[in-house]
Amino acid sequence: MILAGVVGATGYTGYELIQLLARHPRARLAWATSESSAGKRLCDLYPTPDTTPLIRYEDAPLDEVDVVFFCLPHAASMEAVARARRAGTRVVDLSADFRLSDPDVYERWYGVRHTQTALLQEAVYGLCEVHREAIARAELVANPGCYPTAVNLGLWPLARAGVLHPSIIVDAKSGVSGAGRKLRLSSHFVEINENLVPYSIGYAHRHIAEMERILGAHQPDLQITFTPQLIPVNRGILATIYVGLDPGLSEEDVRAIYHHAYDAEPFIHLLPSGQLATLRHTVGTNRVAIGLTPLPWPGRWIITVSEDNLLKGASGQAVQNMNIMFGLEETAGLV
Repeated sequence: MILAGVVGATGYTGYELIQLLARHPRARLAWATSESSAGKRLCDLYPTPDTTPLIRYEDAPLDEVDVVFFCLPHAASMEAVARARRAGTRVVDLSADFRLSDPDVYERWYGVRHTQTALLQEAVYGLCEVHREAIARAELVANPGCYPTAVNLGLWPLARAGVLHPSIIVDAKSGVSGAGRKLRLSSHFVEINENLVPYSIGYAHRHIAEMERILGAHQPDLQITFTPQLIPVNRGILATIYVGLDPGLSEEDVRAIYHHAYDAEPFIHLLPSGQLATLRHTVGTNRVAIGLTPLPWPGRWIITVSEDNLLKGASGQAVQNMNIMFGLEETAGLV
């Protein structure tokens, strides 16, 4: 039985992780932390019968667990993860602090200096379908962001095949849980309900750096125009991606590229010809649905991708990473 700790248990991703661990056949929660709610129980903060006590991270017995999940804000994980690694504990970090291997790139996008550059080189980017072999050997896994998971998995087969034209336009819509549990005006009910809110558009959203890391490893000249938007639903991401491909590729050719990449993947659902991905394909699951739509003009395509931002986009993928790290069935505890 794998014993796990969850740091930052009262945010949406931390709570989701605790629920997943409660149903996992080969893992269980050993302890959970919350700096702001230490001394309380999980049921004091969420409508749940779970009476897990919440402790401070400094009091967490790192030597009693096999893996620690960090669900802290960006820039808050660096020192906390370093402490766990000094204790010899394996880590899955759900913040952005170890997703970018170059500290200068991290500082450019997040506006803070990285204090654990040695760990940046140790960290493996935990996009399971792309880096499975490295994840299996990893001591520190950087869980991908929610938007990059959808976009990268939607485009990675094409980038690997080298058939993408440089200009890519991504229109991605996310449920409000993607903004986190912390109170802010922009996520109040009256601001979001019956509304559609774009933010950080063009070349401004920090998650672009992860898209460039994965897709640019195969085609470094890509130019990604990214428009994220909040929609008035609790959870889910739908990315509509406009791309140009080599005009000589038929629909059969393009679908073959995806089948080659994903036919053996338990959580990737390549939709039949003519079907489009929707939130209902994936919400409540760890799956990713991908729809491929050719346009009448040679080489022009629209790719639709959906996922649950709290599962495959965060906590579900974190458990999938844990399963790979410990040699378990990759689907254990996940649907």
